Amino acid sequence: MQPLTEAQIRASFVNVSKGDAARVPMPGLHEVVWDEREYLGWHDARAPQRAYLTVWQGDRPVSMLLRSADRRIRSGISAMCSLCHMPQPGGQVALFAAPRSGDAGRNGDTVGTYICADLGCSAIIRIAPPPAPMHIPPEEIVQRRIEGLEKRLEAFTGSVLGAA
Repeated sequence: MQPLTEAQIRASFVNVSKGDAARVPMPGLHEVVWDEREYLGWHDARAPQRAYLTVWQGDRPVSMLLRSADRRIRSGISAMCSLCHMPQPGGQVALFAAPRSGDAGRNGDTVGTYICADLGCSAIIRIAPPPAPMHIPPEEIVQRRIEGLEKRLEAFTGSVLGAA
């Protein structure tokens, strides 16, 4: 992911007003290892069900407001994040909804998907798997995961933008 400034992130919100974007709490951008991310995701410490996601869509950043569901998947059940496609315990995956951009979002239209509750997909996909019986190098598996995450992020972002 290309590095971003606070001003770039605030200007890139597509599903909140400019006033709301100005009040979004920012993560510690100086701590971000940009080369190891496909997106920037963070939670609002004052409103735990509110989260934000910033991705590059072509040559521009796109930021989105997300809201997590009140309930999580119960423990003891496996779940899969729709973005990174990594299976996890159910309590570590949450349903997030994003208002669509423009008039559709102002009228209450949302897009929902299951995402890692901590928004940590970029870290999870980089955990090298044990040697595979098909002798695929772990680096190749990680690269395939990165490409898949980028493809699914693009599709989710397109849905929020109304390009579904």
